[in-house]
Amino acid sequence: MTEAPRALRADAQRNRARILDVARTVIEEQGTQASLRDIARRAEVGMGTLYRHFATREELLEALLGGRFDRLAAHAAALEASHPPAEALTEWLRAFAEGAATYRGLAASMIATLEDGRSSLHASCVAMRDAGGRLLARAQQAGRIRPDVDGTDLFALFSALASIADVAPSIGLRHEHLFDVVMEGLVSRAR
Repeated sequence: MTEAPRALRADAQRNRARILDVARTVIEEQGTQASLRDIARRAEVGMGTLYRHFATREELLEALLGGRFDRLAAHAAALEASHPPAEALTEWLRAFAEGAATYRGLAASMIATLEDGRSSLHASCVAMRDAGGRLLARAQQAGRIRPDVDGTDLFALFSALASIADVAPSIGLRHEHLFDVVMEGLVSRAR
């Protein structure tokens, strides 16, 4: 019989929360390859404390991003239930692209996560992509989106859009315009 994990002591809970808060800020500034030493220093904890809570960089990213991916999957379900197909897809893609652009390197990390079934983020990332794929299929069935686009295409296009700011921040300022251009390219000409 497996024992339930013990609850963290109050000081350990505070340290974990502080590490996550600081990591969110540092990763927004430096990207997903941010220095773990810098995160520990700014959180005012030792490296041992950071590693006790997050044994690897991937575990830290999973704590930060797994919930984000899960929320995007839930957001897709809510949009599916409350919005017309094309509007639901557009709103979800906007949330996806904005979220992916928050952390430099996140788009590349998501693609790597999708390809690595051993990653702790894999299940959340696949569920998020599949949720977007369901919105895509629904918009295609309504005749609003080109039938030759699949979920992988969608994920690649909007991950690329999100990563533009990583490559060329000045082009990243045109994010909204580029989003509209990509959406226009997805519209079914058969309408």
